Amino acid sequence: MSETEFTLHPQLAADCLEIGDWPLCRLLRMNDRTYPWLILVPRRAGIREIIDLARPDQIRLMEEIALASAALRRETGAHKLNVAALGNAVPQLHVHVIARFTNDPAWPRPIWGVQPPVPLGAAADSERARWRAALQPDQ
Repeated sequence: MSETEFTLHPQLAADCLEIGDWPLCRLLRMNDRTYPWLILVPRRAGIREIIDLARPDQIRLMEEIALASAALRRETGAHKLNVAALGNAVPQLHVHVIARFTNDPAWPRPIWGVQPPVPLGAAADSERARWRAALQPDQ
């Protein structure tokens, strides 16, 4: 599967702001002001699970997850980082990296189903710019 065949799943496109691309992943910011929440989507067509990636891509994915996690912690001061590749509703492989705080609405439970997303609205452009700057490879 090549990058040229890659298409972002429509649900991810609808729910997220595109931040940019790293060597393997498309970087997204979930359109939810409640949680600082990044999503990494390997730009490989037809991939559903991490084990479906070629070995070098598996290693690169873990490196990019670590870079996104470090940026999220640095930018937000998160008490905990949640990293998950669920894919129950969206089959395309994507990895959630979510900053968690002891005072967030779902703490200490998982965030899903606790409350509907609160869109970023007018803050979307500034959030996109913030994360583009924070996720530069030299950070």
